[in-house]
Amino acid sequence: MGASLSKKGGGRRKRGGRGSFSPMAEINVTPMVDVMLVLLIVFMVAAPLLTAGVPVDLPDSDAKPISDEDNKPIEITMAKDGTIYIGETEVKEEKLVSLLQAMTEGQTDRRIYIRGDQGISYGVIMGLIGKVSGAGFNKVALISDPKGR
Repeated sequence: MGASLSKKGGGRRKRGGRGSFSPMAEINVTPMVDVMLVLLIVFMVAAPLLTAGVPVDLPDSDAKPISDEDNKPIEITMAKDGTIYIGETEVKEEKLVSLLQAMTEGQTDRRIYIRGDQGISYGVIMGLIGKVSGAGFNKVALISDPKGR
């Protein structure tokens, strides 16, 4: 914070005498702006790292991105070794449907994203999709990396 002193009387000097100074408080906003810009950059860099789930090697695709009209999609991930995760929590295959139904409270219109490692065979991923859609969930989408990444 900075302060400056100004003379009374419009800055005119009296002959032989000293002028009296009065404090004029001013806030210097430059350091505050610098701090805010640094915080903005830190959050911009850190935000994409917070969305990462279980690391899988997604296949490339030319598909259009899914619109974000759904604010609470459920993300199911199948790792290369066949382990199934909901979010970052490991789930046994036989408990997957009952856990999904409990999470959605019977709302079968919730969007479900399925992320599968590209090393897994097509039949295994289709079995997972069949299990989810067989439970009544009709908004199931596959997640892939954009081509060229």
